Amino acid sequence: MSYPYELDGKTLWDAGFSSGRLYFSLTQGAAEHIQLPTGLTHVDRLGGCDIELPTFRVFVEGLYHSYSHTNSAVLQGLWRGLLVTSLVLLDMAGSPIALSAEHEEALRSDMASFGCSMGASNWGQYSN
Repeated sequence: MSYPYELDGKTLWDAGFSSGRLYFSLTQGAAEHIQLPTGLTHVDRLGGCDIELPTFRVFVEGLYHSYSHTNSAVLQGLWRGLLVTSLVLLDMAGSPIALSAEHEEALRSDMASFGCSMGASNWGQYSN
């Protein structure tokens, strides 16, 4: 059983049911915290989510801002998995965001691992 994330009728990430539902739930909590809509809409017929790209991009930018502007190792750790998954999904949608030099190497390393698991066709580009 899967939990697909679709953009304009195209499946970007055919997540496993558990990981897809957990990701969706985590985005909802993060959206409340950073006070931004996610751009993800649960779709009963799909058993997954539709992505509204401009809104999702702003949401991911907000996640990245929160991640990169905290000095707390705990908060950074809590943000990191959600952020990396979101960065890969945004990249799969063809709308990546720029990362600061301070975070780029570490985040791209995680993006390579996540991207491979998420089925990103170009996941290897993250490890260059």
